[in-house]
Amino acid sequence: MNAMDQLALQLPTGAPLSLVNLLINLAIGVPLAVLLRWHFERFGSTLSNRAEFAQVFPFILLTTTLIITVVKSSLALSLGLVGALSIVRFRTPIKEPEELAYLFFAIALGLGLGADQTVPTVVAGLAILGIVSMLRFARSAREVTKLYLSVDLAGENNEHERIDTLSEVIARHVRTSDLRRIDSREGSLEATYFVDVDASNRISALIDELNRSFPGIGVSFIDQSRMPTV
Repeated sequence: MNAMDQLALQLPTGAPLSLVNLLINLAIGVPLAVLLRWHFERFGSTLSNRAEFAQVFPFILLTTTLIITVVKSSLALSLGLVGALSIVRFRTPIKEPEELAYLFFAIALGLGLGADQTVPTVVAGLAILGIVSMLRFARSAREVTKLYLSVDLAGENNEHERIDTLSEVIARHVRTSDLRRIDSREGSLEATYFVDVDASNRISALIDELNRSFPGIGVSFIDQSRMPTV
């Protein structure tokens, strides 16, 4: 036996790849990926198109499962994966931390399934999604809607009376209101309020009364907390 044959015998051959286990893990990964996609669309708070972004979760989860299943059977393949990942460049930036967290969670589920840790992966995945859902429900239950209300009035000339009437109408539908800005030019009046609304139906009632009290009024609501930061 020559030196090359002896060296080949000393190299680890790795565990054989089980096609049945791979198919089972992929089958389990499909509902997990669908659940993760639904969870992101339902509970996510990013400004991007969540439905479009969530389409990548099944692809990432199932692809990771396949990669780990193949790589774990061979040391040479695992070393090759490290080299391949070192030259891959992802040009699309992930600006929202929440999007990055969901992507990392999809990869974690794929890693667990690919390593044949099916039961712990499913249990932990469902537990994490359940905990995040409860935290989101708790936050939304005690969340106060603070908005900027911008109105545009035209026609009448008695600005002081219009401002007083406008403030009275707004005060009947919000918890608190703070007049932040007034712009008056050529018979038109623009006013900006910072209001605290306790329910979304209050906004509809406020808009209806403003339209009745001031025909032709322009009304805009802006959620300052959702504005993107540069």
